[in-house]
Amino acid sequence: MTRDEAWTLLCEHTKSESLRKHGLAVEAAMRRFARQNGDNEETWAITGLLHDFDYERDPEGHPQNGKAILEQAGVPGPIVHAIQSHGDHTGVPRVTAMEKTLYAVDELTGFVIAVALVRPSKAIRDVEASSVKKKMKDKAFARGVRREDIERGAAGLGVPLEEHIAAVIAALQGIAPQLGLDGGPR
Repeated sequence: MTRDEAWTLLCEHTKSESLRKHGLAVEAAMRRFARQNGDNEETWAITGLLHDFDYERDPEGHPQNGKAILEQAGVPGPIVHAIQSHGDHTGVPRVTAMEKTLYAVDELTGFVIAVALVRPSKAIRDVEASSVKKKMKDKAFARGVRREDIERGAAGLGVPLEEHIAAVIAALQGIAPQLGLDGGPR
């Protein structure tokens, strides 16, 4: 499957611009971590892009009910498995580095974006890992984001939380304009 085919599949099943941007954010983080791990960047990126493709139309059955759609579309098995494993409720174990990374960046990308959006500049360039950690302590902020998943994800990768947050921020800085987080000219 090519990146363009994955984007088409995402757009076919996801009409929400914010959910598409979430896919782009997770894709960017997955690319960064694939490079860091010396693994196949396109495979990891497509995994990130598609991970929530079915959430909008079937939030209760996500991601299990989307498995057949992915398989019918020709999505490779390792990508399908990683997508199935990214939710704790599925019971599908996360074994590979790609699976563990998808879990580790999913909630965190959304949280980092929320932190950027409350900055006066609305720019990801103005977000620091320490400010993300501080916002994590504020339970009223982005209350739908499960902090324990973010912490468990970093632990699953064997990296300190602040280092993991910094890597995700750096990945998102690379696609700031697509996410609407470039804040315009400085």
